Amino acid sequence: MIRIDNKEIDLKHFPDGTMLIKHLSDCENTKITWLYDNDEEYMVIYFLVKHLRTHGVKRIELLMPYIPNARMDRVKNSDEVFTLKYFAEFINDLKFDTVEVIDPHSNVSTALIDNISIIEPTDIILHLLEIVNSDGNTILFFPDEGAMKRYSHIASKCDIPYVFGMKNRDWRTGEILGLEVLGETDVVPGKNILIIDDICSRGGTFLHSAKALKDMGAADIDLYVSHLENAVWEGDMIKSGLVRNVYTTNSIYRFQDKGPVRVVKEY
Repeated sequence: MIRIDNKEIDLKHFPDGTMLIKHLSDCENTKITWLYDNDEEYMVIYFLVKHLRTHGVKRIELLMPYIPNARMDRVKNSDEVFTLKYFAEFINDLKFDTVEVIDPHSNVSTALIDNISIIEPTDIILHLLEIVNSDGNTILFFPDEGAMKRYSHIASKCDIPYVFGMKNRDWRTGEILGLEVLGETDVVPGKNILIIDDICSRGGTFLHSAKALKDMGAADIDLYVSHLENAVWEGDMIKSGLVRNVYTTNSIYRFQDKGPVRVVKEY
């Protein structure tokens, strides 16, 4: 979905599938909000920016909570296309004055995109902890070292213990082969757990995490991710019932509140 100054773009299609876009702007400054749904939107963004520049708009800001292609932040084999790099070049060529993103997947994406401004999810998570940790019986879990480095300051700020995971993953297939829980593991039995990470697709990482934590005696398990893919309903995490609630934003999730999923921030 694409909005300009909080108004959704009027997008239609001709019979041949090409786009019919209409937008009238009389401002010198404008803000585009792009809640990514599909790759066709790349061309919509391109056409809109060219249209705005042609009609005298001088300053264009982009709010893009989710960075498309952020998972492909490196290549290891010659047959792998470095899509994040080329996507960043596409965005940079449009010369936005600022590009706001939330909780980007890796430092590679922030290094590649010009004029980037990062919205940290700290305030969202702190507010969420007021709810899930109202009885003081919750600890935090970070599924890997990357998540621990990004979010452990929240545990320190709230004086909450945490543990973290070590994943064994097949790079080519993405399959998780195993997960070990490390850190202050003696505090896990009887505690509620809030898992924190940036992104979830079908939930395999968090299913493995929940199983390992339950085996250690954890009580209720909740999950926060900044970016929840609609494909979560295709995986086994929700079906398993091991994760009580899934909290997220609307950066790429489109079903709003459904089942255990709760959208706690909208852009």
